[in-house]
Amino acid sequence: MMRGLLVTSVVVVVCAGSVVPAAAEHTPGDEAVSTVFFGDSYTANFGIAPFHEEIEELLCFRARENYPAVVVRQLAEQGSALDVASDRSCGGALIEHFWTGQPLPPTNLTRPPQQEALGTDTELVVGSIGGNTLGFSSILKQCSQKLRDEGQLLPGAPFDGAEPAARCAVYFSQGDGKELLDKLFEKADGELAELFNQIGRLSPEAKAVLVGYPRIVPADIAKCQVPAPGQTEKPLADIQIDALLVFDKVQERLNDLMRTKAAEGNAAFVDLYAVTGDHTACDGDDRGIGGLFELSQVKLGEQNLPWYLHPNTHGRDLQAQHVTAALQGALRR
Repeated sequence: MMRGLLVTSVVVVVCAGSVVPAAAEHTPGDEAVSTVFFGDSYTANFGIAPFHEEIEELLCFRARENYPAVVVRQLAEQGSALDVASDRSCGGALIEHFWTGQPLPPTNLTRPPQQEALGTDTELVVGSIGGNTLGFSSILKQCSQKLRDEGQLLPGAPFDGAEPAARCAVYFSQGDGKELLDKLFEKADGELAELFNQIGRLSPEAKAVLVGYPRIVPADIAKCQVPAPGQTEKPLADIQIDALLVFDKVQERLNDLMRTKAAEGNAAFVDLYAVTGDHTACDGDDRGIGGLFELSQVKLGEQNLPWYLHPNTHGRDLQAQHVTAALQGALRR
């Protein structure tokens, strides 16, 4: 989800349950379905190596084995072939980057709007997006002093650096922080509606599938006070318990918004938040989310970079499992 995730680092490397709306029926054995994937780092699956090395894809941190690639393979094994016209997912993408260009700092490159991959023959449009528009990386930095001090590779700043991280829960529950979140949710609401408008305009026969974000914080917050096996840092580092509760409420609110906008846009919604509650960042060996400072598979030189709360390979496989099931349902309706 994180906007502009680690783009400075990558240049150094270079130089060194779902609800499916009714639609046209496809059955196994039919001609391959023309498909476009879109989204942010949760579709690109930042943190999983290897990733694509073409300069734009490198700056997007798009894993070669991201969940779209796994879904395509799983569907093919089940007799449902997808003809992937493009995977436009890119780390740091905002909702608006579906129809506007996405700057790729620190270069002068701009990635074309993701919707440019769509055409009148596109039959399926699938992806996850919304977390960056809500400012998830800034929310995390608002709540973690350690991330403010040591998270320079994660772009973005706390919304109010003068507010102590220890007061994060109060900040987002009342006053300026609450008002800011409300405005960001209003922005995401309008832009998700526009996303589905654009899909309908460019690909009027396509099925759209919006994929939610997997749950990061469990219902049992106490699990977050213990490092995962083999780790020395708590999964969400120094973020306090009251702030973890607020963070989970923010994620649940975004999930509810995405479900609502998908329904309004006659799209399917894959509710990963609802089905990954036992695979959060705090679920030890069963975790599907890499810890805030847990090292990922992606390296800067010889140093592995943190997951920054992105799906690990287990989490990627859970994404793929539920998206595959949703698309099987969609293709058979």
